[in-house]
Amino acid sequence: MPEFFAQSREDQREALLAAAERSGRPLHLLEKDVWVVWALRQLFAGPHAQDLVFKGGTSLSKAYGVIRRFSEDVDPTYDIRAIAPDLIGKAQSPWPTSRSQEKKWSKTIRQRLADLASGRLAPEVAAALAEQGLPARVRAEGEQVFIDYEALGQGTGYVLPSVLLEFGARSTGEPNEPRPVVCDAAQHLPDVSFPEATPQVMRPERTFWEKATAIHVFCAQGNFRGGARFARHWHDVTRRDAAGFVDSAAADRALALAVAAHKSIFFAESTPDGAPIDYGAAVTGALALAPSGNARQTLAEDYQCMVEDGLLLDGAEPFAALLQRCQALADKVNAAVRGSA
Repeated sequence: MPEFFAQSREDQREALLAAAERSGRPLHLLEKDVWVVWALRQLFAGPHAQDLVFKGGTSLSKAYGVIRRFSEDVDPTYDIRAIAPDLIGKAQSPWPTSRSQEKKWSKTIRQRLADLASGRLAPEVAAALAEQGLPARVRAEGEQVFIDYEALGQGTGYVLPSVLLEFGARSTGEPNEPRPVVCDAAQHLPDVSFPEATPQVMRPERTFWEKATAIHVFCAQGNFRGGARFARHWHDVTRRDAAGFVDSAAADRALALAVAAHKSIFFAESTPDGAPIDYGAAVTGALALAPSGNARQTLAEDYQCMVEDGLLLDGAEPFAALLQRCQALADKVNAAVRGSA
């Protein structure tokens, strides 16, 4: 069985064109998905695998099949116990105990991650690319590593030919479990061998609370940490409901409170008038998932860009319908957590 990357560039393109025709998905998204899985294979078969956990929307799509959209970035968490054992040892806890200590920890962790990204992670990925003769370059920017590949196909420009490995290291990544990951094109081309990986993946229940509290902050502030291309988070939280993960997340009070405590320490946020955002309230019956006013318009514009570039694998629901689902989901979760209190 021929390996995808061992074929000529023309044969790779022909293979992806065939997969695109059979799947109804754009070639440029199938191509980027191959690079995402290749990157996961390098990370979780490499020397840092024991300290990494795969999280975020791409983990929900690739490892659990919960969401029906293309997810392009890889969010690996480097276990805080591995990157900052000296800080944890002094505090006798994996979390800082004060705001001033959090600032010190975060500064130290960011610098260590940046050093790790530029000094080891990026060079290791670059060496793998060179060894396999693949048409891509690697660059490190702070805690982020980018794999910029030579694209076989182009979309609208919303999705770039670059895989972002966005490393974090301010949690343990628990709970997690190993899950198999394969390329989306593989099921449509059984005679071609595509990259595969088995990363350690954060459980969807924790991912739900992390995403839901991030949305809660957007609803209060009108902007999203990390810049553009954020509408995917609203799509993701609604799709987890159908899979049953929202019910189990709402029932796990200890997990919800742990996420709230973690975010209160490492991701403290304020409303436009300066009031602190209460993560504890968000997980105990006051969760907001449907923004209004200018925040709603900002979200609507980003959602339309996502739809136009073909990221949703099923038919795209109208934006108003998505927000209705989000409001209903918030009502359901708030009722469930109040009832279990």
